[in-house]
Amino acid sequence: MSFSNTDTGDKPADPYKEQNKNEPSLKEKVQDLVAFMEKCKFAMMTTRIGSSGLLVSRCMALAAKEGGGIDLLFHTNTESGKTDDLKSDPQINIAFLNSSGEWASVSGEAIITTDRDTIRKYYSPALKAWVGDLGDGKHDGGPEDPRIGMIAVKAVTATYAITNQSFLSRSLEVTKGMVTGSAPNVNMLRELSEEELQECELTAISS
Repeated sequence: MSFSNTDTGDKPADPYKEQNKNEPSLKEKVQDLVAFMEKCKFAMMTTRIGSSGLLVSRCMALAAKEGGGIDLLFHTNTESGKTDDLKSDPQINIAFLNSSGEWASVSGEAIITTDRDTIRKYYSPALKAWVGDLGDGKHDGGPEDPRIGMIAVKAVTATYAITNQSFLSRSLEVTKGMVTGSAPNVNMLRELSEEELQECELTAISS
């Protein structure tokens, strides 16, 4: 089901997308996405609340990457609301944004893992500040604390926009667009389909 409010005939209804869509090789698309996510470090994780069906977003620090860099891992307190959300609906979105307006959106499915080997591998002492030490010798914020788990996000699709232009160049493009009515060419807008991400993951596994 789609929405439309008008008919533009043979002209593009979304000139911005038409002007900025960029299709390099799959390798370049993936490498640039991975590099951008690494630079951002923090992301907004969107889940669906099971009791109401409403969406909720939380700021999360990227802990690690797997699957060629496109599958994302985040630390979590297993007793938090987001784990409840994901138990009822594993579909998830991870969104990155920087101060220049570059952004990335990764949609996928999440699993909550409490595998201690994985948690020890990616454990950070900073986690103790977030979950605390309850003083019972078990819930101490260390790598063996059963409250510390990980959310593993398997990417299904991704869309992102980055730029290699300066702020001044982009501003001039926008100004020109305001005068001429033509869409500014300010970003490299890229999409990664489910098939492309599957191909990327298979390549990572075999390499």
